[in-house]
Amino acid sequence: MLSSWQFWALLSAGFAALTALFAKVGVENINPDLATFIRTLIIAAVLALILAASGQFRSPGEISGRTYLFLLLSGLATGASWLCYFRALKLGDAARVAPVDKLSIVLVAVFAAIFLGEKLSPTNWLGVALCTAGIVLVALR
Repeated sequence: MLSSWQFWALLSAGFAALTALFAKVGVENINPDLATFIRTLIIAAVLALILAASGQFRSPGEISGRTYLFLLLSGLATGASWLCYFRALKLGDAARVAPVDKLSIVLVAVFAAIFLGEKLSPTNWLGVALCTAGIVLVALR
């Protein structure tokens, strides 16, 4: 089970749901940008502890420039996403913000097909369309 992507994806979804609820309460009395900063520091500290405890740190010279470039781009995209997400939570209902944020599901499928050449079956595309429809229905007032 620990080597199953489905197991880890379901855990990710569960933690993401908790993230939305905890963050909604966490931004009530604070600037959302400061809240994002505090959250980021906590994440960095926890990851540093995990890497240190598991012996997974690597020498920076062992990592390719291409890897650094794409991790840099991913980090910038993550930071922008978190800033926008916390701002949206500050302004809107968590039950509507979180599903709209998950429009990323649809965008990942489209971008992966366009930029990575990943092939989705007609059934997969139907799922993408249904996700889109569900997100729109949840976002409606």
